[in-house]
Amino acid sequence: MYYKSLFPDLPKVPESNIHHLLFNRPDQREWPDYTLFVNVATGQRRSFREFIERVRDGATALGADVTQGGLGLRPENGDLVGILSENCPDYTALVHSLLAITVPFALLSSYSTPYELKHANSLAQATRIFTSPSLLQLALTLGLPADRIYLLEGESKGYTSYDQLISSARKNGIPRLPVRHATKDTLAYLIYSSGTSGLPKAIMTSHGNIATSFLSTMVNGMEMAKIRAPPVFDTPEGLQVIFSVLPLYHAVGLFTTSFFSFLNPSTIVMLPKWDINKFFDSIPKYHITAILLVPSLLHQFVHHPRFKTAEMNSVTMVGSGAAYLPPQLADQVCARFPDVPRVTEGYGLSEFTIAVAMKPIPGMLNGRAKNKPGSAGILAPGIEARVVRPDGSLAGPNEPGELLIRGGSATLGYKGNDKATRETFVDGWLRTGDRMRFDEDEVLFFEDRTKDTLKISGMQVSPVEIENTILAQPDKLITDVSVAGVSGGRTSDERIPRAWIVLSPAGAALGEKEVVSRLNAWVQEHLSRYKWLRGGIGIVEAIPKSPTGKVLRRILVEAYDKEVKPNAKL
Repeated sequence: MYYKSLFPDLPKVPESNIHHLLFNRPDQREWPDYTLFVNVATGQRRSFREFIERVRDGATALGADVTQGGLGLRPENGDLVGILSENCPDYTALVHSLLAITVPFALLSSYSTPYELKHANSLAQATRIFTSPSLLQLALTLGLPADRIYLLEGESKGYTSYDQLISSARKNGIPRLPVRHATKDTLAYLIYSSGTSGLPKAIMTSHGNIATSFLSTMVNGMEMAKIRAPPVFDTPEGLQVIFSVLPLYHAVGLFTTSFFSFLNPSTIVMLPKWDINKFFDSIPKYHITAILLVPSLLHQFVHHPRFKTAEMNSVTMVGSGAAYLPPQLADQVCARFPDVPRVTEGYGLSEFTIAVAMKPIPGMLNGRAKNKPGSAGILAPGIEARVVRPDGSLAGPNEPGELLIRGGSATLGYKGNDKATRETFVDGWLRTGDRMRFDEDEVLFFEDRTKDTLKISGMQVSPVEIENTILAQPDKLITDVSVAGVSGGRTSDERIPRAWIVLSPAGAALGEKEVVSRLNAWVQEHLSRYKWLRGGIGIVEAIPKSPTGKVLRRILVEAYDKEVKPNAKL
């Protein structure tokens, strides 16, 4: 069947720079100058008006001609800025400075190894890098000249910071650059995804994609306001105080901190990176009202000794994103917070900017929007979908199939990878690679992944990337390898990477134990921790393949499950 969002249609998406929709709306003229950002690491606070001035002066410093004292960045010159940084308020300021001058940027993972970063930048081809002092040595591995690498927050001798660029522009009185014109299809940024299969890819997200997602959230908020009184927050400024700890290079962290936070006045308390004790300490200290985590972090949160005793009376909203949230974990969260009736959650993917479906609150849309346990919710505003069988025909209600979606949030494709773009973006529809079903009330349920990609701690993990890394080990210890997900993650549905290898004569001579040790060490040196082989390494005589050469990962996983489950019972 074909499905259309139950929400009212979106307003027309403007053919303009996203900066205007975020910061030049008439309603914002009445806003007070509230505290927008608090940096947990430094204690620094920045108000909304200070932030806007910083964004515009930053845009001027980046985009003004070199003769005027600026960096002279322009998209027509091929400029693209890589951001390799831990979370900090200037991360968001830099994002908006670049959007204002239409210079695209690449969101590089702050957890990258040099190997991963090199691959990511081979796609982005960044001409400048902004980084944290703690990540400076990693940034230098890209080989850019030192005068093209800048700091975001903090100092390091010989390097210019974003703050110094702004101070210089102000001191030298460089005339402010106007916000540059953008269309719906103007490239805004690159974000990384493994897509339906293969190595990580750089997704091209446009100004129009951001605008569509912002308007979709606005329509949802308007419908909620029809049945629920405006919330009252018992905080120093009477505002929602949102704890931001998800990395800003990830779509969920980026949007909640850098875009959706400008729907209404709210304060963002930013933790540079996950530290569960600082997380617990910060909740009463900053009067946190809203927490957004991925399921694996919620699992840590719930099972930590401080969960039952910590002061968390201010919390009235808990959200989960980036991966499936098991209902029992959601129940554990709600049992601890009397003012949290449900965990806010949904379903999305970076190829569609962010959100595809969301859980409605009871009574929305005249009762047509159902909130069902275990579901992914209903289609977000502005989205159409269909579920198809393997032969391409439409599946019926409650019949699983691959979910295809379309709408203004569908991104521009993968940079430099036309083949993957053609395979994923087909005839105006985006293939999600997920097996899902709609029930009779048009509620969406997740069934399984048709794609090979794993979701670990909310991050996409490509088995092919791990396989290629193992094959690159220089000792020639194996002749073949396959990687797939097996049970053992923090939540019941999370699957962790396991490798199956075929030993070479050199590997057999060295011995299985030493081969496994060397391969594990190699993977841990070259890949981020969440990609490590926590499922172990198995040795097989041959990797099962179809007559066309396709690896049959399911056979390996099924054999592993049969072997593990009897042992688990013992």
